[in-house]
Amino acid sequence: MLVKAIEKRITDWLDDNTSALTGLLEQLVNTDSFSTDKVGVDAAGRVIQDYLKAYRVGVAVHSDATYGDALVARVGSGGKPILLMGHRDTVFPTGEAQRRSFKIVDDRAYGPGVNDMKAGVAINAVLLAAFQSSFENPPPIVGLFTGDEELASPFSRPLIESFARNSCAVFNSEPARVSGNVVIGRKGGRFMLIEVFGKPAHSGVNFFDGVSAVNELAAKIRALNTITDAETGTTLNVGLVRGGQTVNTVAPYAAAELDLRFVDPEASNTAMLKVEEIVFSNSHAALSSKLTINGEFLPLVATPQTRALFNVYREAAASLGITLDGEFTGSCADSGFAGAQGVPTLCGTGAVGDKSHTPDEYILIDTLLQRAKVLSIAIC
Repeated sequence: MLVKAIEKRITDWLDDNTSALTGLLEQLVNTDSFSTDKVGVDAAGRVIQDYLKAYRVGVAVHSDATYGDALVARVGSGGKPILLMGHRDTVFPTGEAQRRSFKIVDDRAYGPGVNDMKAGVAINAVLLAAFQSSFENPPPIVGLFTGDEELASPFSRPLIESFARNSCAVFNSEPARVSGNVVIGRKGGRFMLIEVFGKPAHSGVNFFDGVSAVNELAAKIRALNTITDAETGTTLNVGLVRGGQTVNTVAPYAAAELDLRFVDPEASNTAMLKVEEIVFSNSHAALSSKLTINGEFLPLVATPQTRALFNVYREAAASLGITLDGEFTGSCADSGFAGAQGVPTLCGTGAVGDKSHTPDEYILIDTLLQRAKVLSIAIC
């Protein structure tokens, strides 16, 4: 397939501005933006705002007192826009950007958040500038840059859902898979806290007067392990456990944090009924339990509309000589919130990379420009 004239106008602009794309990514990576560090997340937001302002792209700020502000950039007008999504927060604590600043070694770029997902954020920002600069009347495109995805988007979720409902298609520029494929389906996730309250007693003098919260939690954990079902793709991980007061006290308190993953809403409902039954069934009258949902992601379901959008993206890639496919992944993302609004949603349209959330995180630097071009053609 050949790149059409209208598409070539955008790809030529991207070629001419490759250094700006890499430079924007470097600025973002070198700006700490740990999810709970609002100052840092907003500083990364200002990097995006300053870049877009230079290309006459308007940006509205949706502020929050606790989490990083959400930025909404727009180009074009008329009809339902295409929504480009991305989050600029990372899992790395403040100071990591100075310890491991952006660098390129051979064919790879390194730095905190370079793959997840500052490369995708840079691509989205540059595409807004590209369309604004290349057309007198560009197609309507909205860029949504959030700052709390690693926390399950407690502030941004309503914004994501609202903008998605009013869009014709959504591209979420999370990293492409290490295979080079994009993501057409994701698991949903629910992050929960179980607390068990027991009755304390001296473990030597009054042992039988006490009722151990630790023992009760241990029994619940054994029962929770039965929820994992390889056939349906449902998994439940007990990731953190804590409890007790002292070694010689019958434990008055114990807690566990759970990670539940599921393929579709029906599987989620089935699993949650089992979780609640286990949590609230206590073996002694002196025991009580509490279940708190700390965050959740919806699954991204590969609907026919999403597969059709993927075909558009795949054809765009083919026009540049790139072969790729769509993959399902067990990780969660904001794309699930968008897809649940009934709008075709494709995820993983960022650069190709791997090792997210680790010091070895990287992208293949050549794919930064490559995937920006693919997405630009898909938008055209």
